[in-house]
Amino acid sequence: MKYSRFEDLPVWKTSTDLALKVFEFTNKADLRGLGDTKNQLERAALSISNNIAEGFERGTTVELINFLYIASGSAGESRSMLRIFEGLPRFSNVRSEISNLINQCVSISKQLHGWIESLKNTEIKGVKFYTNKEKVRVEQSREFEEFDKEMERYRQELIDRLNRREAETSQRVDDAERP
Repeated sequence: MKYSRFEDLPVWKTSTDLALKVFEFTNKADLRGLGDTKNQLERAALSISNNIAEGFERGTTVELINFLYIASGSAGESRSMLRIFEGLPRFSNVRSEISNLINQCVSISKQLHGWIESLKNTEIKGVKFYTNKEKVRVEQSREFEEFDKEMERYRQELIDRLNRREAETSQRVDDAERP
């Protein structure tokens, strides 16, 4: 499926949901005495969706991959901080909420890495380079692929017909040789 807006990307939607849940968590959790961890966790969680959006808008596959790695790093940073909170006794009453946030970070990381791997294996340089000349080249390439598939189907059909004829001929010879 092609996406024309980053707002339609499932991983962006999941990451914005995470950021909202992190803001809810930091508003109710007692983070006093832990330095600037509240601000850092909020920025790390927000950084995920922002980097997905920025990479998507850049228009090149190379830049998109770079920003997706940054987003993945921010998911890891968020998860790391949440793991620390998970281990602190003062957060024992919200451990399940922390666990859910951690699981959401893991899910986002998996989605990002899957997307990155698929982008690494594409010849598409990005919409920035998708000129009319490139569109024609891609369309011709698709047409050649379809032609090759059609020719392979036709070849296989001919082979099947020849095999059936050979079997029929062999059967007739066998039938004629019987007394």
